Amino acid sequence: MNPTRFNWFNATSLALGFGFLYLPILILIIFSFNDSKLVTVWGGFSTRWYVALFQDEAFMEAAWVTLRVALVSATFAAILGTMAAMVLIRAKRFPGRMLFSGMIYSPLVMPEVITGLSLLLLFVAIGLDRGYWTITLAHTTFAMCYVAVVVSSRLLSFDMSLEEAALDLGSTRLNTFFQVTLPIILPAIIAGWLLAFTLSLDDLVIASFTSGPGSTTLPMKIYSQVRLGVNPQINALSTILITLVAIGVVITSLLGKRQAEKEGKQ
Repeated sequence: MNPTRFNWFNATSLALGFGFLYLPILILIIFSFNDSKLVTVWGGFSTRWYVALFQDEAFMEAAWVTLRVALVSATFAAILGTMAAMVLIRAKRFPGRMLFSGMIYSPLVMPEVITGLSLLLLFVAIGLDRGYWTITLAHTTFAMCYVAVVVSSRLLSFDMSLEEAALDLGSTRLNTFFQVTLPIILPAIIAGWLLAFTLSLDDLVIASFTSGPGSTTLPMKIYSQVRLGVNPQINALSTILITLVAIGVVITSLLGKRQAEKEGKQ
């Protein structure tokens, strides 16, 4: 019997798995168009909660803060993470390499509560008022580690002969990096940026420790609303986020497929 044969057991398992993962999301999307205030009782089709959401200044302010933090922290994380990856892969031996490597990878396995509390104590110790910039610094701190891992994996398979050829032809190391190295590792940097952006959008624990007055993020706002009861506006907001993520995934997949086809022709 062929172990890879598609049978009813495999089909049932696949259907149950996809149903468990995506059925709650589908129900959430359907009830975001519910006219009733009760999120579990269908009262007819309506877009009233989308209108109410965009008219809610508190939600809009939280969304704007979250977007700004995600954009800035992901950019800083991409730059710092790429630099850290270059040091880890290219500089094989230097004093403190073990410590530097441990500092880069430790946030990946450290509980977010510990990371958030540590950053809170740091900001209090240096007298930095908690707000937009403390959240941005905190998100940059843990997101750059993920960028470093993604870029490091690309640098491990990098063909060093390309850089050597550029140097032999008279190019400086700086020009070689920007004209040879950077274009090749750019897809990994973009992937790391997208990962850092997503992690920042999703973060609740670290932002709760490092936020201050006027710097409430969207996950914090949603969590505070859910504790008082599920608001239909949350269904509408979640549907918008799901749509944006789906569009981003589709665009990324198309760009990746086009890049693969271009490399295949070359």
